[in-house]
Amino acid sequence: MDHPDIEVIEKQTVCKGFLQIDRYRLRHRKFDGSWSDVVVREVCERGHAVAVLLYDPGRDSLVMIEQFRVGAAAGGGPAWLTEIVAGIIEEGEAPDEVARREVREEAGCEVTALETICDYFPSPGAFSEKVTLFCGRVDSAAVGTTGGCPDEHEDIRITVMPYDAAIRLMDENRLNNSVTIIALAWLARHKDALQARWA
Repeated sequence: MDHPDIEVIEKQTVCKGFLQIDRYRLRHRKFDGSWSDVVVREVCERGHAVAVLLYDPGRDSLVMIEQFRVGAAAGGGPAWLTEIVAGIIEEGEAPDEVARREVREEAGCEVTALETICDYFPSPGAFSEKVTLFCGRVDSAAVGTTGGCPDEHEDIRITVMPYDAAIRLMDENRLNNSVTIIALAWLARHKDALQARWA
């Protein structure tokens, strides 16, 4: 955290497991130019990620995945979520490389084109994670029904659904994760132009 308007007084790693949690004691510049009191905040470090909305323009269909999510279950939501492909960027990897790898591992198909949607912070109050979001062109006819890496404890169900059905799930509040909602909202605005580019 190297910023002229932030003074880190102390940083301590308080948990290092599947996720890392760091506790900061810091001050920051306020909007009136003065400095804040010392505040204590925990930040969850898990690295940056990519996510890919898989779209087949010829069939006007999406390849979606469903998998177990402990955080959603612990928060009182559904334990299995309908999502788009996603994965963590390891050191030295480029986001587009990770996107292509994760599509193969989780959805069992190949991306023939990638369109960048945006970069965003899903939960900036507590997580350092930044997601690079893509739309990937795929052939949905060649997709299987299951995917994932067993050594990463992934058990993934793959579903091909018409574009209209996916938008309906979003409109009915049945997609409970931000990356999928953001990706589908983007596609709803850009689908015609995307189909023209990918024709």
